[in-house]
Amino acid sequence: MPPQRLDQARPFLTLAVVVLAWLLVPVVVQTFTRASFFELQAPLAVAASYARDLKDYWSLRLHTNSELIEAGRDLARLNASYEDSVAQNLSLQAEIGRLEELLRLPTYADYRAEHARVVRRDFSGWWQRLVIRKGANYGLPLGAPVIFSGGVVGRVTEVHAYTAVVELISNPGVRLAAVIEGETQPISFQGGINATFDPPKGVLEFVPLNVFASAAQPRRLVTSGLGGIFPPGLNLGTVTRVEPSLDGLYKNGEVLLDPRLSSLTEVTVLVPLHPE
Repeated sequence: MPPQRLDQARPFLTLAVVVLAWLLVPVVVQTFTRASFFELQAPLAVAASYARDLKDYWSLRLHTNSELIEAGRDLARLNASYEDSVAQNLSLQAEIGRLEELLRLPTYADYRAEHARVVRRDFSGWWQRLVIRKGANYGLPLGAPVIFSGGVVGRVTEVHAYTAVVELISNPGVRLAAVIEGETQPISFQGGINATFDPPKGVLEFVPLNVFASAAQPRRLVTSGLGGIFPPGLNLGTVTRVEPSLDGLYKNGEVLLDPRLSSLTEVTVLVPLHPE
């Protein structure tokens, strides 16, 4: 091979040797190395997250008194609205408890809500995930559901000392049982192939033939409660299209997920109080 071509091919040969050597390493060593690298990298990401919070704090200190007074008035109105919502929520919870006792229905599993700050977002065609600023130090378990005000965010797939990795529902590797609001038959939801800057989407399988949805008449998709991970009734997204599958026995569909999934700064981890 001429020297010039050899010099051009040397980086690719080096990469091939490194990849081959990594594949030959035992799985235990690979897992330990990956976890160790993540733990070494985590303090830098957490420190950067705290630095961003500090920057936001000092940027707010630069506002004028009139701006702060106006913000305080808006906050007071918002707090009054929240207080009314809390009172209504307590009333509804009491009514639900009364009906459950009257009809002898099982209550939902108890969870502890653990709020966490988002440290980093990793979005690509292969995975969609978040890194949050809490981990084993707050007792987060593997597989715990993660939610926000718009519904389901995903589930915890890795727990480290001070951080945890959350796999988003837009990830193609996520599959769970869902139900279209107003229907009873569970269907299969899976994350879709999402480009970096495109709105997050998911796909549906095994949709009954008598179910219809379109962009003009969308249907709300919620968790079914099957599988023991997510409580029932949590919002997943909006079904904007269903069409017959190739075999004609069911329909396939498309789900438009909440666009805020790609810009979340705070999430809530539901930690089971009585894990099985």
